[in-house]
Amino acid sequence: MQIPVDGTGVLCYTMYKIGVSCAEHLWRIAADMEIGLRMGTWISPANPALQYMGRIDRSQGASPAFYYAGSQVRLGFTGDRLAVRVQNTRFYNRIQLGYWLDGAEGVLDLSDTLEPQLLEIPVTRCRPLHRLILFKRQDATHYFRLLGFELAEGGCACKLPPLPQRRIECYGDSVSAGAVCEAYEAVGQTDPPAKCDGTADNAWYAFPMQTARLLEAQIHNIAQGGIALLDHTGYYHDGQIGMESVYNKLCYIPETDTGVTDWDFAAYTPQVVILAFGQNDHHIGQQDNILLTGQRRIAWKNRYLELLGDLMDKYPRAVFILTLTVLQHDADFERVLDEIQETAGSDRVLRYRFRRTGTGTPGHPRVPEQSEMASELTQFILSLGDQIWV
Repeated sequence: MQIPVDGTGVLCYTMYKIGVSCAEHLWRIAADMEIGLRMGTWISPANPALQYMGRIDRSQGASPAFYYAGSQVRLGFTGDRLAVRVQNTRFYNRIQLGYWLDGAEGVLDLSDTLEPQLLEIPVTRCRPLHRLILFKRQDATHYFRLLGFELAEGGCACKLPPLPQRRIECYGDSVSAGAVCEAYEAVGQTDPPAKCDGTADNAWYAFPMQTARLLEAQIHNIAQGGIALLDHTGYYHDGQIGMESVYNKLCYIPETDTGVTDWDFAAYTPQVVILAFGQNDHHIGQQDNILLTGQRRIAWKNRYLELLGDLMDKYPRAVFILTLTVLQHDADFERVLDEIQETAGSDRVLRYRFRRTGTGTPGHPRVPEQSEMASELTQFILSLGDQIWV
């Protein structure tokens, strides 16, 4: 049985039984909320009933910041009304948040304003306990701060089962972020321009996120569209910022209100780490299809090994999976990863190739192709045995 908790985390089973509200009651002022005066149960982002998953900046307890695609907050609640209050900062594209409520998926369109927005999430099913997952669909097209949830008067925030003990971390590019994956009409084709406005991006269906759900694991998805390994390479931030400058960051977007901040690796220790980046390193400045040859190949491999070695030191018991994706790329990038695994010389460093790696599609993988990768990767991880999760 789910037992509600109040805003201080004190169990209030008796209050629940007699129907008395067990969360913080607040009047929301019309000038502040811009929706008119109403009374309801206000759930602060610091409420202990909320569960967070992903690299989320919670240093400001009243307004945690969500930067990475797929990062999410979970809420169990009672009552027949739900709204979420956020403050969003848009950089480009149309911006949407994703959610799952009682097993049904939905989308929230965000206005292009820096002012707080109260977004209604329809509660259409009658049940004693509702379950919400609110998640970031897109990558650094925007970031947002969660300001809280509003329930019906008398509603309660309820403790959910704990998050899984299995933990995955993924470092990837646009494929890992789920870019353009919902362009269902273009499976196996280039990206349709009309679907490149952000509305077809959905990290929920990215292969690392699907893999985590199939394995019943938590995941931190450190994925950014256009990112290469090296700075001054690839497409992200006009090709200036690479994974070498992102992998150890909490906030990696320079234009945020905090600026770039460091990640505390002690906050989350994965048992499985997926490295799924590198194919954007073919692009430098205005040039494409640049291969890793000569001194550039040596320097690229050395930097990859340095990043890998740093993560191996931080996660001394984790296994590391080096891979690329079914998005078309030159086969030489696969050979470079083979060389890196051999040079690493550790049984904790594994090499995985998808069945259609580098040949599956000229455009971003759509949901069916993302699911194909997730299924294959899940089977590979399962083949490693249960001992990897200890």
